[in-house]
Amino acid sequence: MAEDRIGWGEAERAEIANHANNGSWTLIDRSHVPAGRSIVRLIWVYKRKRSGALKARLCVQGCAQVRGVDFDQTFCATMRPTSLRALAAIANSAGMRMRRWDFVAAYLQGELEQDEVVYCHAPP
Repeated sequence: MAEDRIGWGEAERAEIANHANNGSWTLIDRSHVPAGRSIVRLIWVYKRKRSGALKARLCVQGCAQVRGVDFDQTFCATMRPTSLRALAAIANSAGMRMRRWDFVAAYLQGELEQDEVVYCHAPP
């Protein structure tokens, strides 16, 4: 189990590095948070992949957010099962093989709108 603890620590450092490379946040003083806005906590979510790789995700504790104040929409880009079947049928008819991909930190590529800001505590 000691190697798992080391592995989880490495996964956390990799996640923090992904956020730093993408410029996910700007540190500000607590006094600059507008009145009425909440400061949400960040939590770690851990997952052991099928390959045995350890993944750590730094997530906003969404249950502490208020719709219309902290956010106004949610979105997750995923493929519909019917689209996947159509793509598989096209690939099969063309004699192609399909592979799967694991995009590292793909969820960090989204852009907030100009005036959209999420205030959260510094990473744990």
